[in-house]
Amino acid sequence: MISTIFKAHTITFFIICLTYSTCLGGPSEPDAARLADILAAAGSVEGPGDRIAALSRQFLGTPYAADTLIGGPEETERLVIKLDGFDCFTLLDTVEALRRSTSPDDFPAQLKAVRYRHAMVTYKERRHFFSDWIADGEGPLSDVTQQVGQGRARQVTKQLNLRNDGTLWLAGIPVLRRDIFYLPVEIIDRQLLMALQPGDYVGIYSRQDGLDVSHAGLIVKDTDRIMLRHASSHRGVDQVVDEELFTYLQGKPGLVVYRVKP
Repeated sequence: MISTIFKAHTITFFIICLTYSTCLGGPSEPDAARLADILAAAGSVEGPGDRIAALSRQFLGTPYAADTLIGGPEETERLVIKLDGFDCFTLLDTVEALRRSTSPDDFPAQLKAVRYRHAMVTYKERRHFFSDWIADGEGPLSDVTQQVGQGRARQVTKQLNLRNDGTLWLAGIPVLRRDIFYLPVEIIDRQLLMALQPGDYVGIYSRQDGLDVSHAGLIVKDTDRIMLRHASSHRGVDQVVDEELFTYLQGKPGLVVYRVKP
């Protein structure tokens, strides 16, 4: 973001990761070729979760990149198409847009639909928070946190975008009262992990006032291991990687789970 927390390097990683702006027009020629290769690699995969896993596999090892998007309260929003670097959330919206795409030419329109309400490329219509993906109930994703939690999920009411000192995380964006369901890390056991499915989009629940999650990734399975595929900014990593989810969650507050609707 320009002139917002996306440019404030003193702001902690979670808000840099989850608050994103947007390049104008379609993909460049190299990007169009790359998109064609990615879509072809997952062309025979039909199930939405398996397709998400197959598409995202093409980005393993891609460098972590923050501040790649363009727009803000005082700057015109532009649709950024970037395949050679991601933060945690731009990885997810790129993968979800690819899942919905029928061709490289279709990708920009799908990215608009994922990243913006009503596919309107403006700062105010941008989906700034993880829960914005499911808030209107009309998109292809649903909140399955309670289903995965098998009666053990917790509910909190958040005033999204409102800090505990009364200031806003994001200038020009209204405060949103929203109920968030999450799975506390202390109740996450093997039974619960096995209820996760490949391609589930997951957020690390945040206790911070004004935020729903602090980081995001997606679920993949490696034989009997449940893995988190995500764009990591950890020193010495700085790329898209797979990490064992249970290990990654240690010391974290909990998990939020979204899934493509059947």
